[in-house]
Parts: sequence; structure tokens; C-alpha cells
Amino acid sequence: MKLNDIRDNDGARKGRMRVGRGIGSGKGKTSGRGQKGAKARSGVSIAGFEGGQMPLHMRIPKRGFKNPFGKDFAEVNLGMIEKFIEAGKLDASAVIDHAALQAAGLARGGKDGVRLLAKGEFTTKASFRVAGVSKGARAAVEAAGGSVELPEAKASEHEKKTARREANKAAKQAG
Repeated sequence: MKLNDIRDNDGARKGRMRVGRGIGSGKGKTSGRGQKGAKARSGVSIAGFEGGQMPLHMRIPKRGFKNPFGKDFAEVNLGMIEKFIEAGKLDASAVIDHAALQAAGLARGGKDGVRLLAKGEFTTKASFRVAGVSKGARAAVEAAGGSVELPEAKASEHEKKTARREANKAAKQAG
């Protein structure tokens, strides 16, 4: 047997129907579309139309909300970090940040950084540089003798505008 001899069994793959190729093909003339009407034409646009009745997709209530300004954090529990430190996959003497957690395989995704959560026991002294931390997680890390460092919060466009407006008002009143 050679690679060029290998082929499917007979009838394993069915060829597509070629329509509009003469009366003898069985799918000639109208090509299986019947006669006249919107469905016989190209660009049929009646899918979802229910004869004037309110369509199903409009009758069903809509649910949920997708926040366009929401942050995407990789959430990591302290209990898992403790396990990885004990297993030697994380170095507690160095600063633990997003890159270190990703290298260890703890933080998946999280384009806006890592958020520490307090689930599990944490007894190792370690310092963290993360994007967010829950109150319980901060308390647990500090109780173990560690520290948590958060980045400086950037002012939003609204806050910047408000600050400029206040500065302009103060300048007008002074001058």
C-alpha cells in the first residue's frame, strides 16, 4: 500500500448537487426552487418574518448587561498561591506580580492585571504587586507579614475635565 493509493470507500462522500444544468439532470430549469415568488429569487429576505406577527426574537425578553468599561482581571486565590509556593513553582522571596503568576500557570487571561482574593489559608511572608485586592486578601497577606502594592489609579477623562473646569473657575475669580 502506498500513500497515493489511499482513498475513501465508494459512497463515503456524496458530491454536491449541480443545479441548473439541463432538464435531464433532474434539477434543471427552476433548479428545485419551484415557480416564481420571492423564494424563487436570489436574496430571499423572509427568514424570521412571521407574517406580521411579532417575531420570536422580539417577543422574548432581553436579559443582562455588558459593561463596556468593565475590567478584565485574572482572579487568583491566596490558597492556590500558598500551594504553588510550597510546591516550589513560585518564589516567595521575590515580588509576586502578574508575570510571575502567569509563568507559574495561576493567572490565565486578565488583560487588566491580577486581582487577589482571600479564599484559602495564607501563611507565607510574600510581597505582591497586583492590579486589585479584596479586603480579606489584603488582611491575610499583611497578617502573614507580607505586603500588597497597587498601581497608582489613573484619573478618568471625566475627572480630568472637572479638574480643568475648577482650575478655570478659580483663575477667572482671581483675575
